[in-house]
Amino acid sequence: MPAITVISAGAMGSAISKRLVQSGCTVYTNLDNRSPAAHQRALDAGMINLPIESLLSKSNFILSIVPPGEAFAFAQKIRNTLGAHSGSALPLRAFVDCNAVNPETVKRIGGLFSGTPVGFIDAGIVGTPPREGWDPTFYACSEPGTQDVLEEFAALSQYGLKVSLLKGEGAGIGDASSLKLCESMMKKGSIGLFMTMMLSAHRSSPATADALMKELSISQPALMSRLIQTVPEGIPKAYRFVAEMEGLAEFVGGGEADVFMGFARVFERVAGSLQGDGVDIETLRRGVEQALELQGTSK
Repeated sequence: MPAITVISAGAMGSAISKRLVQSGCTVYTNLDNRSPAAHQRALDAGMINLPIESLLSKSNFILSIVPPGEAFAFAQKIRNTLGAHSGSALPLRAFVDCNAVNPETVKRIGGLFSGTPVGFIDAGIVGTPPREGWDPTFYACSEPGTQDVLEEFAALSQYGLKVSLLKGEGAGIGDASSLKLCESMMKKGSIGLFMTMMLSAHRSSPATADALMKELSISQPALMSRLIQTVPEGIPKAYRFVAEMEGLAEFVGGGEADVFMGFARVFERVAGSLQGDGVDIETLRRGVEQALELQGTSK
């Protein structure tokens, strides 16, 4: 059975680990400087906590599922640890970056492993964490000439991972990350738009915010349903979305990138409110509560 390291034990990482463990895989992680909640998620998922130095000698794959702003630093840490194993035969086949980073960053990460016995796979996770009856898709690609490692990663489909390989003309490192970012434009960009809309309406006046929700319930009920679902999910993750939006801006480039830098600042503001006075958080939660009430009366 494959042995896999998953870093870290967040909502996505722990859910993926649980799926792998249930299918018979051994899943390792490292919980240094992690919160009690992360320790509990790892325990519930059946993950085994090991020092970073031990992961390389025990794992076939290392899956990096960390906040986008930490992706390069974590890969650098693994590369440095790999140097300490120079000359040793390792079971490690590939480092798999599964983070929402821009293509240039993922190419830099891949470059860390160039010339080493460890392969590199660019993988974008599209979808929410695994749950009963649902699995997100790992879109994966690698450099030409490394198809054997990519196929081995794809074989993890038999252990609960839903892997779709990106092949064909021009396919290479950066493409899976590009796909993930394009998908995020819609999903997380819409959360940024909802938050901007709600905060701006409330800044005008609470009456404006109330009228906005009433209008959405009449003219845009489908969008309001999405707002109700995604805004509460986005509040605790806003700090993660900052780097992701900045990466999107770099990816898009030109004047069009400004919209994503704007969303980055909105998420930064929401994350700051969550850790600070909570005023913006209260505004967003009140708006969602009103939307739920209006949705209920319209049925």
